[in-house]
Amino acid sequence: MAAGEASTDRISSVQLSLAKLPLAGPVSDAKVLTGRQKPLTEIAFLFAEITTEAGCSGIGYSYSKRAGGPGQYAHAVEIAPDVIGEDPSDIGRIWTKLVWAGASVGRSGMSTQAIAAIDIALWDLKAKRADLPLAKLLGAYRDAVPCYNTSGGFLSTSIDEVVDNSRASIERGIGGIKIKVGQPDTRIDLKRVDTVRSELGDDFPLMVDANQQWNRSAAIRAGRALEEFNLTWLEEPLDAYDAEGHAALAAELATPIATGEMLTSVSEHRELIRARSVDFMQPDAPRVGGITPFLKIMALGEQAGIRMAPHFAMEIHLHLSAAYEIDPWVEHFEWLEPLFNERLTIADGRMIVPNRPGLGISLSEQARAWTVESAGFGSGF
Repeated sequence: MAAGEASTDRISSVQLSLAKLPLAGPVSDAKVLTGRQKPLTEIAFLFAEITTEAGCSGIGYSYSKRAGGPGQYAHAVEIAPDVIGEDPSDIGRIWTKLVWAGASVGRSGMSTQAIAAIDIALWDLKAKRADLPLAKLLGAYRDAVPCYNTSGGFLSTSIDEVVDNSRASIERGIGGIKIKVGQPDTRIDLKRVDTVRSELGDDFPLMVDANQQWNRSAAIRAGRALEEFNLTWLEEPLDAYDAEGHAALAAELATPIATGEMLTSVSEHRELIRARSVDFMQPDAPRVGGITPFLKIMALGEQAGIRMAPHFAMEIHLHLSAAYEIDPWVEHFEWLEPLFNERLTIADGRMIVPNRPGLGISLSEQARAWTVESAGFGSGF
């Protein structure tokens, strides 16, 4: 169904671009040490820039690590023409239209990650048109969200560097530190955690992330050994799809369990929540298909009384966390900063919701320089 009489605007153009952000050096977590993946050296970004007949605009993005970026871009190129002429306010209906356009390749995973960039751009546009930050459009519970840093604690980083990075993060105003675990020898993990905990003190928020590399028995043993460190959570101790195993861990361990970042649909998150597998759910808006499905996950989490700590993409997740009722966290990665002209402010352990309309971001010239493919649809192309 096309936009009807009640519509006051139409989408006039969509520009898509694929950019590749190089990292300063190869990054490794437990998946690399177990041979499942190669070190991470770059991140692919799918950007969608949407304009309307009335002159409104919005920007959104999706991303992929190691593989999948060109696939997201190719699918987005196939479906983007379907939004031309639509009312940009009809975001839910547009999402459904796009997901059914590519339903033969599935309604989760890469196909919906391609939709995510368009969906996020529409939410950015809607908030800009209202002259409100996205968090305020959604209805914020807070104007700043506790934030923790992950990028300084990878396994490819020496423990001395991890300590130095932790100090630098705290000096910057960040309120929590997460480090990676999942070494083949758990004793190395325990030594690294002990070193960081000693540096931070007993009460400073400290999280650890095993990146799905333990089986159930190994996770129980490691989880029990880690309990003495008063961790805020233990992240991805098991395979991302093992809802039953995570539920057993959550019932067994005093340390809260966090997972969900690798899931790519509302239904997968619904299963985690139904099974009581998590104390902190960690959805990722670009991975689940955008803000539209993310809001459904938020509703499920709030009803179940589960805390939230979205994965990566802080430029998006800051707004969504601010609009979540139950004491959320937001993850800090400075990796994406070169892509945007704006910077997020951090103070007193919290990331502050910007007063700029929409997401409050615009693409930098560096992002344009890293672009490897682009395509436009609608007027002007």
